[in-house]
Amino acid sequence: MVRCSVLRAAAMEVRFPVLALMLCFLLGVGSGNPVSLRSADSGVSSSFPSNFLFGTASSSYQFEGAYLSDGKGLNNWDVFTHTPGNIVDGTTGDIAVDHYNRYQEDLDLMSHLGVNSYRFSISWSRILPKGRFGGVNQAGIVHYNNLINELLQRGIQPFVTLTHYDIPQELEERYRAWLSPQIQEDFRYYAEVCFSSFGDRVKHWVTFNEPNVAAIRSYRSGIFPPSRCSGSFGNCSHGDSGTEPYIAGHNMILSHAAAVNLYRTKFQKEQGGSIGLVLNALWYEPISDSTEDQLAVERALAFFMNWFLDPAIFGRYPEEMRQVLGSTLPEFSSYESRLLKRIGLDFIGINHYTSFYIKDCMFSSCEQGPGASKTEGLALRLEQKNGSYIGEPTAVDWLFVYPRGMEKIVTYIKERYNNVPMYITENGFGQTRDILNDVRRVDYMTSYLDALETAIRKGADVRGYFAWSLLDNFEWTSGYTTRFGLYQVDFPSLKRIPRLSATWYKNYIENFKVVTRGASFL
Repeated sequence: MVRCSVLRAAAMEVRFPVLALMLCFLLGVGSGNPVSLRSADSGVSSSFPSNFLFGTASSSYQFEGAYLSDGKGLNNWDVFTHTPGNIVDGTTGDIAVDHYNRYQEDLDLMSHLGVNSYRFSISWSRILPKGRFGGVNQAGIVHYNNLINELLQRGIQPFVTLTHYDIPQELEERYRAWLSPQIQEDFRYYAEVCFSSFGDRVKHWVTFNEPNVAAIRSYRSGIFPPSRCSGSFGNCSHGDSGTEPYIAGHNMILSHAAAVNLYRTKFQKEQGGSIGLVLNALWYEPISDSTEDQLAVERALAFFMNWFLDPAIFGRYPEEMRQVLGSTLPEFSSYESRLLKRIGLDFIGINHYTSFYIKDCMFSSCEQGPGASKTEGLALRLEQKNGSYIGEPTAVDWLFVYPRGMEKIVTYIKERYNNVPMYITENGFGQTRDILNDVRRVDYMTSYLDALETAIRKGADVRGYFAWSLLDNFEWTSGYTTRFGLYQVDFPSLKRIPRLSATWYKNYIENFKVVTRGASFL
């Protein structure tokens, strides 16, 4: 059956919004439910604030390439990807999509889409090739200055992340990076260089992208550098999956605090920007209505997302983690706890893609699986209930289409953290084939944006949405086998080719602007 979102996208492409409305209303298609007049319209309404940011997201290692150009130093991913067997297709980010050299072309694509913000990360080793043990690479400063200035000239706000998984390899070799408190001083120094160099024009700073994922995959499963794990969690030559994720996470939190405190005391008043933290945020549904499974959902949230958000806002780890882990969990000093509570967050970034079921493993017997162990919170993560997936499966084995998860995770964060401003800093749909007519991506983004709008109507202070991603890119251990781009990248020519979703997103943003302008006259 034809999907409403496809009809809408096709009709809007030739500027027939009324036709799109009539077709959707008469056919009543889409997710199988009756289509309301509002959802069959352009897909946007004044529920989004007039200053809402619509953008795309990227990261330095996944996009830039130029891995040793213009004075850049080696980072941990440069070393990791050059080790055979770490990436499924044997590729690296040496070239990636060559965004370092082609950013003007990519900014042309952003201008065509009509986005008003671009979320990107700075390559730490491009600015400080040896961390604080070497000089500042001025060529790196020049590159990001040029990128930021060009964005602003186009009316696109830079939304800048300091580290998106990549760190100078020098820090790993000197003192084992996140396993040492020494890294807190390195991160503070790096942040100061960035705030000093770019902060007069950057008004949205992110300290870390997904420190929860970095800690888990680097130090529990070992599938990210530095490949540390133990026991049944993976096949690593070094590591302790029971303790090291929490040591690394603790140092990430205190590094975050050092950077935020520096920004608050030295830069924010003059520069007038904001600073926050981005977490990967899964939503969980209990596998049953039992009290045990509902408590397991709370543990799953605590051990994945609240692990970092609670300290960043409340100055302490979640109670669920303290009860289960005991002395394994590091402690904050009274000074550190007070500092974290005092500096807080200006916003929370949410990278949300999918949801899972959760089964209790504390009071019930459990099979082995993700989340089932004590070190993970005794909450087994499942894809199916009674043989049915939580949402439509996709070509990406971890991605299930469950739009209600977007509304629920945003509402949960609103209620737990007193409605701190939020941005959806990543949301997107992956495919494993080169498909230009990416109908399923359009359907996915439409349904998740509809769910986000519902949360906003109910009071959530959400201020932006960033699609992952503008381009197909290097998707970490999946290499180039998974495609998330609104634009297809033809490897190895690197030609950018628009997909249906690019046209759809452009129309979505255009309609938002029309609705916003119309509301201003009311």
